[in-house]
Amino acid sequence: MNSMTIGRVAKLADVGVETIRFYEREGLIEEPPRRASGYRQYPTDTVDRLRFIRRAKELGFTLKEIKELMSLRDGGGRRRGEVRALAEAKMRDIDQKLARLQAMRSALDGLVESCVCGRRPTCPILEALNDPEDEAATRRRTPNGKQ
Repeated sequence: MNSMTIGRVAKLADVGVETIRFYEREGLIEEPPRRASGYRQYPTDTVDRLRFIRRAKELGFTLKEIKELMSLRDGGGRRRGEVRALAEAKMRDIDQKLARLQAMRSALDGLVESCVCGRRPTCPILEALNDPEDEAATRRRTPNGKQ
């Protein structure tokens, strides 16, 4: 079995050494055997596993969801419907986040438009951030009242 040091694995997977140690603690990758010197010796497939984790994170999956995806992947493709369901749930989550971000942008756009710096004694942006009544209006403009 070919094996690599943690530094080599980190470089090939394009992650940090501390990230690898963190994923070990979280159970996303197995803790490798050690040499007599105490150095970890990772199997070559660890690089593929780390790349899988990195790509899943880039798509917005949480570490818990990635664990589930990895267990489905390691299950030999028997549960592809579950993988699709996870991906669809992630898309719904992203759509909700996009809607909240758009509402936040719209609220900020209105505040910026009302700002005529130097022509008013006070700043309407700071006034809105300080006004509890405006907070309620802002919450009504965002989906689910979430900021």
